[in-house]
Amino acid sequence: MIPLLLVLLLALILFGAGFALKILWWVAIVVLVVWIVGFVARPKGGSGRWYRW
Repeated sequence: MIPLLLVLLLALILFGAGFALKILWWVAIVVLVVWIVGFVARPKGGSGRWYRW
């Protein structure tokens, strides 16, 4: 019974990690697209930065 529970727990952890990594990949892609759009559409005058920091 204990080995079965350990295998199920391992499968749950791996599935959760895979799902979290997939979400993180999508977040990274969205951030990259926003950064590229901001880089291309930055104002011509001033310091040239489109972000505050």
